[in-house]
Amino acid sequence: MVDLNNAADNGEPPAFNVPSVVLGLIGVLVVAYAVFAWAQPEQQGQWLFLFALFPARFIASDLHPDLIFPGGFAGDVWTLFTYTLMHGSWTHVIINCVWLLAFGSAVARRIGSFRFLLFFFFCGIVGALLHVVLYGGSLVPVVGASGAISGLMGGAVRFVFLAGGPLGGLGGHRGPSTAPRAQMSIGAALRDRRIMTFVGVWVLLNFIFGVSGVNPSGQVADIAWIAHLGGFLAGLFFFGIFDGHRSSPSGGPGNVGYGEWSGRDKD
Repeated sequence: MVDLNNAADNGEPPAFNVPSVVLGLIGVLVVAYAVFAWAQPEQQGQWLFLFALFPARFIASDLHPDLIFPGGFAGDVWTLFTYTLMHGSWTHVIINCVWLLAFGSAVARRIGSFRFLLFFFFCGIVGALLHVVLYGGSLVPVVGASGAISGLMGGAVRFVFLAGGPLGGLGGHRGPSTAPRAQMSIGAALRDRRIMTFVGVWVLLNFIFGVSGVNPSGQVADIAWIAHLGGFLAGLFFFGIFDGHRSSPSGGPGNVGYGEWSGRDKD
C-alpha cells in the first residue's frame, strides 16, 4: 500500500496523481456524450448541426451551396471548440479518455491547468482547420477530442524523452523522474531517432485507420485522421509557446518536474 501523504512529504510522486483539470475534462466528455446518447434522434440531429464541425460551414458545398448553418459566424467559431466535446459512440469517448489520461496528465503536470486547456483547444482547432482545408464543402460532421489529444501527444514527446524524463531511459539515460525545464527544441526533436520513430509509427497507424475506416476497437467508422495529424503537428511544433517557466522541488529555477507533489496545484 502506498502512503500518499508520506509520498508527498518526501517529494515523490504518488502512484495515482491525475491532475484535476484532466479529470474534469474527462468528466465533461463523458457527461456530454451521455446527454447526447440519451436524447431523441431528432434532438441529436439538431445538436450535431449546431455543435459538430462541418467543413461546409467554412467552404460552401457544391451540392448545397445555399445551405445555411445555425449561429452564423459565431457558430463557425464555437464549433471549432464544441466538436471536441462531442463523440460518436461510447467506444469513441472511452478510447479518447484513456489517451487523454495517459498523455494529458504528463502535459498538465508540466504546464498547469490554464495553459493545458489553451494548448488542448489550440491543437483541436488546428486539426479542425486542416481537415476543413482538405475536405472543404464536406457535409460529413466531425466530432471527437482525438485531434486535440493528438496534440497532447505531440507536445509530450518534446519532453518525455529527455534525460530524467519518463522515457529518457530509452536513450540510455538514468536518473530521477524529473525532466529539465526547457523542452527539447523542435530542431533537436526532429533529429531524435526515438521521437521520429514514434512520429512515424503514429502517422502510419492513423493513415491505415483513416484509409481502412477500421478504428483500434475493430469497428468500421469514418475517421478524420487529417484532423488527428493536424493536431499532432500543432502540438509538436508549438508546444514551446505554452510551456511555462516554473520552479519545482527537483532543482529550483532551471528544472521543472511533472507535478507539485506537495499538493499545491500551480497554474
